Amino acid sequence: MARHEIRLGGLGGQGVILCGMILGRAASIYDGRHATLIQSFGPEARGSACSAQVIIADEQIDYPYVEHPEALLLFSRDAAAQFVRQLAAGGLVIYDNGLLPLLPELPPGSRAFGLPATRWAEELGSRLASNVVMAGAFAGITGWVSEAALEKAVTDLVPISSQALNLKALRQGHDYGSQSCDHETGKQSTSTKLGL
Repeated sequence: MARHEIRLGGLGGQGVILCGMILGRAASIYDGRHATLIQSFGPEARGSACSAQVIIADEQIDYPYVEHPEALLLFSRDAAAQFVRQLAAGGLVIYDNGLLPLLPELPPGSRAFGLPATRWAEELGSRLASNVVMAGAFAGITGWVSEAALEKAVTDLVPISSQALNLKALRQGHDYGSQSCDHETGKQSTSTKLGL
């Protein structure tokens, strides 16, 4: 039985919770799997710490809390400092290297993929789409959620006025992820730089 624990962390206003919602909806509604989402955020609407816990599994999920995430999606330095120590050995980190030039030391066997998600989103027309770039990269690297399911989830969850932009952001992230990692072997391509 496949079960994947994912933690996302960043600041309010970066779309961390929406990113978790997109992953969970894609897995559960459109890929026919099971998913849970738990969210946490500070009292301020923007700028305070926020995080999401997502579990994707082939069978019913009895306990929805992430204890030892296999994957981290990091949007801020504070999130990296807080969550990297929870990463399971051999885990995966996907991070915005424009916001996190360096990562804390990772557990043995871990892999890190840095991408300029915010810059790419700005080039597409809105930095608010950086979370969708990250969701696409996550799916491209892991293969845990299909690109088709993500496209449907993005269409469901973002305003109609920004759907075209967000779908472009998703494809750019997914292209990066699928070119950076071989799903069958889990090996990182030599062209991807580790942010260690």
